Amino acid sequence: MAYFATTASAILLLPLLLWVFRVLYSVWWKPKRLEKLLKDQGIVGPRYKLLYGNLKENAALNREAQSKPMGFSHNIIPRVSPLLHRTVEKYGNMSLMWMGTQPRVIILDPEMIKDVLSNKFGHLENSGSNPLTKLLATGLATYEGEKWAIHRRILNPAFHLEKIKGMVPAFYTSSMELISKWDDMVGAQGGSCEVDVWPEFQNLTGDVISRTAFGSNYHEGRPIFKLQSEQAELVLKALYSPYFPGLQYLPTKDNRRRREIYKSVTDLLKGIIEKKEMAMKLDPESSQNDLLGLLLESNLKESQQGGGSKVMTLDDVVEECKLFYFAGQETTSVLLTWTVILLSMHSEWQNRAREEVLKVFGKNNPDYDGLTHLKIVTMILYEVLRLYPPLVLFARSTCKEMKLGGITFPPGVHLALPTLFLHHDKELWGEDAEEFNPERFAGGVSKAAKHQNAFFPFGWGPRICIGQNFALAEAKLALSMILQRFWFGLSPSYAHSPFTFITLRPLHGAQIVLHKL
Repeated sequence: MAYFATTASAILLLPLLLWVFRVLYSVWWKPKRLEKLLKDQGIVGPRYKLLYGNLKENAALNREAQSKPMGFSHNIIPRVSPLLHRTVEKYGNMSLMWMGTQPRVIILDPEMIKDVLSNKFGHLENSGSNPLTKLLATGLATYEGEKWAIHRRILNPAFHLEKIKGMVPAFYTSSMELISKWDDMVGAQGGSCEVDVWPEFQNLTGDVISRTAFGSNYHEGRPIFKLQSEQAELVLKALYSPYFPGLQYLPTKDNRRRREIYKSVTDLLKGIIEKKEMAMKLDPESSQNDLLGLLLESNLKESQQGGGSKVMTLDDVVEECKLFYFAGQETTSVLLTWTVILLSMHSEWQNRAREEVLKVFGKNNPDYDGLTHLKIVTMILYEVLRLYPPLVLFARSTCKEMKLGGITFPPGVHLALPTLFLHHDKELWGEDAEEFNPERFAGGVSKAAKHQNAFFPFGWGPRICIGQNFALAEAKLALSMILQRFWFGLSPSYAHSPFTFITLRPLHGAQIVLHKL
């Protein structure tokens, strides 16, 4: 009897022992092994610290940077990425830092970055070892291999330029609501008023995504915006906290809330998708009006052409819709915010942009064809994306051993591609790299810097952001309508303080003074 009791206890203990082994492997043995392999090849940085890596140091440096005023300088790297900046200064252009248990090798060579983003060797995947981050959205941005290829093929028709052209009326409707609101505010205060444009542009782009993604059901899509914003905060908290296997299953307050939001957003989207599918059965033409309809139509065609099981499931469509919401809303809102801030700082460029808009459109409503003729506005948007890119860093993870730039990288290493650093590099952009000078893009993106891969605000290669043309068209239209009606300058209450919250945001808002033209 004692023998059976001992055997049963051993069997029950086995899973616990295996979990303990996995944790020890993940938080100590594997990181130390990777650290040695990289150090032996000359890649060094702050040493690995159990579980936390450099997370505590990163948090302390961020707090310190954000506590100090910085003036109106565009030299934002030390403030936005202080740990990365310090690491590069001390250890060189290819150095090592630790985000928890994950080694992150910083790469600043444009040719190597090109190879990484093009996945030239086929041994890279999107970085992200913490499964809690998947509760925000997965979709095209996170998939690999055949699944990524299938989703990209199905999604491509929805983001074709002709389809975006058809969405311009939705851009206009949402922008007009904002303009009318500002008109009323300015009129009520005698011709000028102060506005924090950051939340205004968040609401604008959230409304645009709701309209363009869900068409006539956009009112139902609006609550998703708030839920996704809260989920983003919880996901970011997870990213900057130590992680070990099984952490996502613990019944903590944050984990419970993440699951609640995940379920709420999923249920809301499934309801919208089912309504859209029913509407398309009654009227096939209704698929042409919004991103969801175009996606479902493309998915159906893929299935009919022999895709079979290789098409999107309902859950796949839900995840793509989550990605529409977060990426589409976030990218354009930060782009518009920094554009208005920089045009407030550099009024000569604001005047040039307004002159061009009035020359192309007069006081008429902007249309898609006219947007394509806005050369100065496009140069300004590119320069804003250079100085204040929405994503300050891209990351890829090695899934197999691979050689890059003479270095052998083992599996499990994150390769960090700091967009912000490349965009501010004086060797690539000249001595005025920290200055706002849209003229550098007069000859197009390819001639703006000394290396063609020095500018990649939307990524590069086969995984370049599928929604970049959508974001730029939306930004051009909204900015054109603002320039037609208002002159704007910085408010005395504005404090220039960019910081990273997944995207590059203004910490204390973006207060400007609007003047009616």
